[in-house]
Amino acid sequence: MIHKTFVTFLGCLVLFSACSEKSRNMNLSPLAYVRPLIGTAPSTTETARLHSEAGSELRGQTFPAIGMPFGMTQWTPQTRATEQKCLSPYYYQDDSIQGFRGSHWMSGSCTQDYGSVTIMALQGELKVDPVERASRFSHTREKVTPSYYAVMLSDYRIQAEMTATSRAGFLQFTPATEEATYIIVEPNSDEGEGYVEIIPERNEIVGFNPVHRIYQGWGESAGFSGYFVIRFEQPFETYGLWQGKEIMQGEQKIEASGQSVGAFVQLAAAKGKPLKVKVGTSFTSIPQARKNLETEINGWNFLQVRKASERAWKEALNKIQVGGGSEEEKIMFYTALYHTMMLPRLFSDVDSVYVGFANSKKVYKADKFNYYTDFSLWDTFRAVHPLHTIINPDRTADMVESLLVMAQQGGWLPIFPAWNSYTAAMIGDHAIAMIGDAWMKGIKPVDEELAYEMMRKNAFEPNTDLKSYRSGKGRRALTSYLQYNFIPLEDSVPDSFHQNEQASRTLEYAYDDFVLAQVAKELGKEADYQALIQRARNYRYVFDSLTGYVRGRYADGRWIEPFDPVAPRASFITEGSPFQYTWYVPQDVAGLLKLMGGKEKFIQKLDTLFEQRYYWHGNEPGHQTAYLYAYAGAPWKTQQRVRDIIQEEYSATPGGLSGNEDAGQMSAWLVFSMMGFYPVTPGIPCYVIGSPVFDQVTLNLKGGKTFLVRAHNTSSENRYIQAALLNGELLNRSYLRHEEIMEGGELLLEMGPEPNEQWAAQDSSLPPSMGNIENVEKEQEETLE
Repeated sequence: MIHKTFVTFLGCLVLFSACSEKSRNMNLSPLAYVRPLIGTAPSTTETARLHSEAGSELRGQTFPAIGMPFGMTQWTPQTRATEQKCLSPYYYQDDSIQGFRGSHWMSGSCTQDYGSVTIMALQGELKVDPVERASRFSHTREKVTPSYYAVMLSDYRIQAEMTATSRAGFLQFTPATEEATYIIVEPNSDEGEGYVEIIPERNEIVGFNPVHRIYQGWGESAGFSGYFVIRFEQPFETYGLWQGKEIMQGEQKIEASGQSVGAFVQLAAAKGKPLKVKVGTSFTSIPQARKNLETEINGWNFLQVRKASERAWKEALNKIQVGGGSEEEKIMFYTALYHTMMLPRLFSDVDSVYVGFANSKKVYKADKFNYYTDFSLWDTFRAVHPLHTIINPDRTADMVESLLVMAQQGGWLPIFPAWNSYTAAMIGDHAIAMIGDAWMKGIKPVDEELAYEMMRKNAFEPNTDLKSYRSGKGRRALTSYLQYNFIPLEDSVPDSFHQNEQASRTLEYAYDDFVLAQVAKELGKEADYQALIQRARNYRYVFDSLTGYVRGRYADGRWIEPFDPVAPRASFITEGSPFQYTWYVPQDVAGLLKLMGGKEKFIQKLDTLFEQRYYWHGNEPGHQTAYLYAYAGAPWKTQQRVRDIIQEEYSATPGGLSGNEDAGQMSAWLVFSMMGFYPVTPGIPCYVIGSPVFDQVTLNLKGGKTFLVRAHNTSSENRYIQAALLNGELLNRSYLRHEEIMEGGELLLEMGPEPNEQWAAQDSSLPPSMGNIENVEKEQEETLE
């Protein structure tokens, strides 16, 4: 079977290469396929309806972010005037725009915006309340790209446009009449804080919006503000301030004391002539915001700034080029790639200074790296960060350094660092996973010993200082985990946002410990390695062999009763069912397979998960699940399920995400899966092969190297791999090694409508897992020799 297919495969290569070249030449720029409104409307997928509970779970929670990749501040139309938890600045179903926001919303999340400022143009009566000043708009008169946003404010007949750099925004408002135009400026403080000052001689409004924490230290100051300097091209006719609904003509400065405050200016308008406004932002100070503005936008040429933003996005998106596929598939792919480049966010200014981590209030200078914050690590360690180890290794190194600088300044490696603060928003200890995965791929910290020391501290030392523990420092419930090898139900994990969820925590800590074990092994720390690799098997303590599922357990060994493995929610599981979380053993899939009774039962149980609609793609813990068939010697079933998920869970419409985007993770899964491989176990530098959607994918790598994935005859029907070649050699394993990609090369796949059940089905062909990783490493060394 393999031999016959292989011969046919070779005969097709010359013709296929020519066709691929033709299809590549016919492609538009990747930027042309990005649709930033995808994910801004309620999800239209079936599994979202079946498994989502909170209203926000039914939404992608994205927003049309205008600017540059990983920018400090992203500019967006505002339809919701709040920085409250779980409310994005923009929702597709809303029909009015209240202004245009310099936002720090964590794209796709259920967190908070912070330190933001909104600017609105209007004519007629001066109105400052966000709802009252809002203008109706139509999506038919809305243009959205990553570099440019335009809309007609119907109530005022003003055309509004935006573009942006990493730290500065550029807005222009073009009225249809000669009537004078008001520009409203509002720091978006839900706490009734903030400061604005009008400086007429400089044509400026400056101010700040203090940032507050949520989760740990809810409501406390984060130790910094969002600062802004707004500069106008023309002088002010009149100006003033407002507080609440009180308007104060001619006043120049005000600091809020419990009510919202803002400023307004009136500009003389000429019909059809744009009123231009530039905004510099910073988290450090007003002078730094001014410096960021003058460095990044030093003139009044709107088109020039737009083109600079376009160039930045083209460079970023061109790191992956695809050929073939439908227009809808390209839209899905490149919009997903765009969404993976929202976060983490650049936090340091143009001169590398930034406010220190964890409310330090001290200003630091980043030495030879850019400092980032807003790491949604429970989500992004799975595929977002692994993606950037391939296409953005230098930026990944800066992100690793940022996490380690946070650890040095705060004393503990952070778990989920957001708004430049500690939080224990979600479970796990995944800074270890993110840093460890990069480390295993050769992206090593500057100071390896210090990095290991901080990672080890989280894994081995319970934080006994209750005040700092409650503020988010230290691994949650580590004392219980070390005592019992799992977290018993008696430990409710009170000092965390997600309380309880003991079985899920145990599973994720076992995985994190496995990744740290790999780092310990790399550094020759044998005692730590042995302890951690033993802890990596702790998932067994919450696996009930009688039922075949993970399950909550008491300290004396009793299992929780009653027990329903398919209940949509369980107290000991994080945002899902026991059935969904049972598959979260990425470090030892071979061991999980044995616990379930072998390959046949493992496959049958996976089939039940998918065929009975128990699988939920809208939440991250199951993102690796479809790829687990390969570990049981049935990669053809991975190919089947992955294609089903792509078709059922994503679309090119505003409702085209099946759950919260979560800082790019939903999209990173799609990017990897459409390319044809996925990082099941970050920390093991390998990717399980799936089913490529495109005829050709070209990864443009550091150093001018390229890695190509060519899938001959691929389509929705022809989703099954018949045979494979890697760099001209027959490939009969279901995974790629990271270095095989980074060294450049070519993976050729012959696709067909029927499964080739013999391809990569042998035990020697299975992806690496704890039980066979040493054999895989030995094979790898022999191959390199």
